[in-house]
Amino acid sequence: MKAFIVDKYKKGRALRLGEMPDPLLTDTDVLVQIHAAGLNPLDAKIRDGVFKPLLPYRPPFILGHDMAGVVTRVGPKVRGFKVGDTVFARPRDGRVGTLAEAIAIHEADLALKPKNLSMAEAAAIPLVGLTAWQALVEQAKLQKGQKILIHAGSGGVGTFAIQLAKHLGATVATTTSTTNVDLVKSLGADVVIDYKKQDFSKVLSGYDVVLNSLEGDTPEKSLDVLKQGGKLISISGPPDPEFARQQGLNGVLRLLMRLLSFNIRRKARGRGIHYSFLFMRADGGQVAQITSLIEAGIIRPVMDQVFPFEATNEALAYVETGRSKGKVVVALC
Repeated sequence: MKAFIVDKYKKGRALRLGEMPDPLLTDTDVLVQIHAAGLNPLDAKIRDGVFKPLLPYRPPFILGHDMAGVVTRVGPKVRGFKVGDTVFARPRDGRVGTLAEAIAIHEADLALKPKNLSMAEAAAIPLVGLTAWQALVEQAKLQKGQKILIHAGSGGVGTFAIQLAKHLGATVATTTSTTNVDLVKSLGADVVIDYKKQDFSKVLSGYDVVLNSLEGDTPEKSLDVLKQGGKLISISGPPDPEFARQQGLNGVLRLLMRLLSFNIRRKARGRGIHYSFLFMRADGGQVAQITSLIEAGIIRPVMDQVFPFEATNEALAYVETGRSKGKVVVALC
């Protein structure tokens, strides 16, 4: 089958379009013909080798973390899906590879595609939807009446998280550029900080939760926004000891995670704030709950561009610019 392949870890290296063996199914796997695949900053980071110590994929391997398609085969122990179902998923770590014509996915990672979305729209949802769900519902336990700051509101995670936070009853502030102010307002943002004109840490205060997806000094400045007892959840790092424990990392890597996050954890603790790092996990059950919200019209995908499959390298380069509004997708069918 045709696929985009990482032959060697290297920053900015183009993926190779080539032939790879057809996927092999286990008893609990579902074989899916991929119609569309979403792209994420995570794809570029894995290609660059950023997560090599944590996710040791051995080149050559197929990249890609989001997909929508049609079931063509099921393993003998699969009970939740049948041939012909239209599905979407974020495959679990260690089994990614959605930039291909087909993929074998554990049925626990899979969900039926929302009936009101196209394949391309559905492929834009799983990773960002799961990230927002696990940050806001699981970790933050966001409640009606609370206040949350969502950084980078016009990005893939941001556009989804704003809508989910509003559904949960929170007051939502977000940071974005001048050109995207109207977009984030249309998604439900109550307070919009144009980062080109304002410093969010000097404008906002008394917030319950901050969802951070930016690097540099943004995590530390976000502490100024939170009230005592607040939560700073970061999907861009630095990783914390709890993440290392959950991943089952060895002692050396656990120590490294502790050191990397020591400064932000110390400052947060001194202010009575809880800091945590989120590296989302695959979960078909949660994707199914997200499907219900989408079919009810509560959440809609925000799409920037759909590229042809052959232009995957160009699409990934565009994602890396950080200028996309919502998600970038490649279409195979």
